[in-house]
Amino acid sequence: MASMKSQVPLLDTVTRYILKRKGKQMRPMFVFLSAGLHGPISESTYTAASMIELLHTATLVHDDVVDDSNQRRGFFSINALWKNKIAVLVGDYLLSKGLLVALEKDEFRLLKIVSDAVREMSEGELLQIEKARKLDIEEGVYFEIIRKKTASLIASCCACGAASTTDDRDIQTAMWQFGEMVGTAFQIRDDLFDYQKHNKTGKPGGADIREQKMTLPLIYLLNLSGRAEKRHIISTVKNHHNDQKRVAELIAKVEAIGGLHYANEKMLEYRSRALKILSDFPDNDFRKSLYQLVMFTTEREK
Repeated sequence: MASMKSQVPLLDTVTRYILKRKGKQMRPMFVFLSAGLHGPISESTYTAASMIELLHTATLVHDDVVDDSNQRRGFFSINALWKNKIAVLVGDYLLSKGLLVALEKDEFRLLKIVSDAVREMSEGELLQIEKARKLDIEEGVYFEIIRKKTASLIASCCACGAASTTDDRDIQTAMWQFGEMVGTAFQIRDDLFDYQKHNKTGKPGGADIREQKMTLPLIYLLNLSGRAEKRHIISTVKNHHNDQKRVAELIAKVEAIGGLHYANEKMLEYRSRALKILSDFPDNDFRKSLYQLVMFTTEREK
């Protein structure tokens, strides 16, 4: 990507490594399809897609530092190969490049939408860290965290796509809301992966529990537990998250009480709300493709 080019050889080495391990490019797809839904795809649409991809890549690099993670999509993370200091600076560089892409093209509306998403994502990450100290997270707080951390970026994809082809603020707002619903459903689907049986071991992963993350199925169990049982659950997550037996027992309790079914129903509820917003727009090939992309994000197997 030309917008990632720099005058510093080390930066170019790191960004080449990042480009070799790109994911599904789902977020740029939301930009282009949201744009095409409301008008002809333009240079502004490409600017929006570049901004979003640079921002998303920056947040992934920073997330790996925050989570002290050595792997990303099966490859070594940037911080694992080049240490935290370089990873943070590379993330900062990518974020600034994303914002400059908009400024260089005088795309101030796109800049406003994306800047709002950056603010929301930072607030969501800090809120999660604050609440993780006690681990007793209420469902409403959980939804606020994922709305800010995950859903706001997908919302900005859809709003930026729309803003690149129409000046109608009502449409842009509706597309933000559409993306927010999709992003929330996407994150709940992600929560459910942790309880799926691993192909090789035949046992659920439990990675989120080992990382002390309070996801929706676990919050559901906590809400239905008595005081003593709640203390035991929190103790497992906080102090015994590397004890395979206790983690397996906790997963079994979540399944037995219906936590997975509950989370899946919530995911379907948010998906339905997203599709309801989508149905208000004219039926065309872009709307059909957006529908399929929404279905993919909520039915994917990882």
